[in-house]
Amino acid sequence: MEFVKTRSFSRAGFLGNPSDGYFGKTISFAFSEFSVELRLTESERLRFVPGEVDDQAFESLESLVRDLRLYGYYGGIRLLKAVAKKFFEYCREHAVRLDSRNFTVEYKINIPRLVGLSGSSAICTAMLKALCAFYEVEVPLEDAPTLCLEAERDELGIACGLQDRVVQMYNGVVYMDFERSLVESTGHGRYERIDPSLMPKVYVAYDPKRAEESGRAHGKVRRRFSDRDPDVVAAMTEFADIAEKGREAIVQGRLERLPALVNANFDLRDRIFDVAEENRRMVMTARLSGASAKFAGSGGAIVGTYEDDAQFGRLAEALSGIGCRVLRPTIALDESALAGDAGVWRNS
Repeated sequence: MEFVKTRSFSRAGFLGNPSDGYFGKTISFAFSEFSVELRLTESERLRFVPGEVDDQAFESLESLVRDLRLYGYYGGIRLLKAVAKKFFEYCREHAVRLDSRNFTVEYKINIPRLVGLSGSSAICTAMLKALCAFYEVEVPLEDAPTLCLEAERDELGIACGLQDRVVQMYNGVVYMDFERSLVESTGHGRYERIDPSLMPKVYVAYDPKRAEESGRAHGKVRRRFSDRDPDVVAAMTEFADIAEKGREAIVQGRLERLPALVNANFDLRDRIFDVAEENRRMVMTARLSGASAKFAGSGGAIVGTYEDDAQFGRLAEALSGIGCRVLRPTIALDESALAGDAGVWRNS
């Protein structure tokens, strides 16, 4: 019986986020401590097996309601179905004939839920990789993240941007430019890999109790951006400028410039978003140790730079004291079926 296995990693938005959803620029990296592993096996009928985010048993009615508020009624299965639908439509639009085989899909995920480390997009990208490998369909690498975005945004109404899906398809460290005219004309931005060995010492920390649906954080700001609110428009331009300066600092070896850029990224976000006090406390606690800090996503997790082991020790102790888990992430490189910068997904 034929099967394929794929994997997508957690990601941290290092600089520039959240401008990815507003035609900005970002730098992100994928890291291997957390991931989604997906298996797609040939079967008589099409079948979606519930996974860890498809809970069927709850401690109480209150627990059920909270789960539905955060994750919706379909958990990870809705993401798998949405990607399958977009993949089918993509193939039909591009005159790609699919054979008549069906499959059973199942997944495992250990990415902390809804703390800004991109668990949902990891499910989507792992599914698209598996479909491409199973049906032996080649999708241009730069187009693959857009398919995943459309599955979440258009099919499920999830407020999100391209950043997460780009880095989970490319892996490693990626600089992304979502210039409006390019995105609107092609559906994708300009994506540039950065040599991971050029990166500074970075940490990731998260509070497992801070689960919050990311679209909530963007709702008001997205409306203000659509209305051309000058403060929001200016902020998105500044986020993009921070990412561009960060790229220059990394490739030029001027790593001493990065802590100020990381801190400026959060300070700007704090001015235009309704940042929860618990999330702000994570950032400020990290800064008291001397490290830089900003959100890794929409809240619940932070990312930043540190100078040495002694400073990391102080950082980890301080953040552990407020219930956070801290790690030194291992940047995830290509894990299988990526055909380099030439850019197609296919079975390895």
